[in-house]
Amino acid sequence: MTTTPASQTVVSFADGTAPVSGTAVFEIYIKTSPEKLWAAITDPEQRAKYNFGVQVHSDWAPGSSYRSGAPGVDIDIAAGENLVVEPPRLLVQSFNALWSEDVKAQGTTRVTWEIEPVGDSCRLTVVHDQLPETANAELYGGWPMILSGLKTLLETGELLTTPGSLMYAEG
Repeated sequence: MTTTPASQTVVSFADGTAPVSGTAVFEIYIKTSPEKLWAAITDPEQRAKYNFGVQVHSDWAPGSSYRSGAPGVDIDIAAGENLVVEPPRLLVQSFNALWSEDVKAQGTTRVTWEIEPVGDSCRLTVVHDQLPETANAELYGGWPMILSGLKTLLETGELLTTPGSLMYAEG
């Protein structure tokens, strides 16, 4: 068992201890095609499998809106506008978190999904920026779990159990 010495701080996006300064960047490599990765990001059923049960609905046209929510839940989880839509390479969205009063108060941020083919894989870079200087970690802390679940789903077809998915599965 490994322990962290008391003098060291664990860097964790989920715990809000990772430096952000207005921008959080996440990069992951996934053994898949850009088309399959794009589909996993934009298809509501696939999205729910790695995004804490949350589906995202849109027509995916530039300037169109999107809304996200979970089946059986009466509130929207997030909403925004698709600013740039270039399948299967680039999706830039405004992001309004709606799941709690604390995150609503943070205002509009932006999420960029950039897909780059690398051999038989893709590099997915997710940039969550325009975050307030004292951004609530709830805005960006779930990305490592979401992206790990996306990678697992596309590479194995299985669902990844994360603390976030367990929390939302239990209601």
